[in-house]
Amino acid sequence: MRREVRRREVGSVAARAARLACAAALSLSLSACFRPLYGPTASGESIQALLASVQVDEIVMAQGQERMGHYLRSELVFDLDGSGQRVPKQYRLKLSGSETVQTPIVSSTTGRAEAGTIVGSIRYSLEDLGGTRVIAEGVATSTATYDRSIQRFASQRAARDAEIRLADTLADQIKTRIASVLAAKP
Repeated sequence: MRREVRRREVGSVAARAARLACAAALSLSLSACFRPLYGPTASGESIQALLASVQVDEIVMAQGQERMGHYLRSELVFDLDGSGQRVPKQYRLKLSGSETVQTPIVSSTTGRAEAGTIVGSIRYSLEDLGGTRVIAEGVATSTATYDRSIQRFASQRAARDAEIRLADTLADQIKTRIASVLAAKP
């Protein structure tokens, strides 16, 4: 009986060691496939210099939604080149989008919306400065929620804060996607 228990223990230890060795070998072989985003790029330039060379055009938004476009463009300009240094531009970032407001929660007693959700969708296109070649394009989408109040000013301020949060989130998405493309570009 004791011999069987010992054989099972030895067998399970050997199986654990084999699984551990297999996992280590697999992770070691896959580690060569990943490149840190803010490490050296394929072209040899730093990713910060490549991002600083992106010119952000004015954002085309639906009528009445220009404020969201202003917030988004400001966030992108700061995120891509917040250094304040003059950098020669190599790329142009074109953006267009829209936002919608949804009211998922409505009070059954007053019939008023208690919360709002702003849904923003931005189509972006990164081109060379001449506009002859598209390097990256896509759509970034996100949401931001806010509470509505009986006080009109409080509701307007909460909605504006939600727009600012939404613009920040969309700018982060677009910056990350552009950085990943520029980092791999030779």
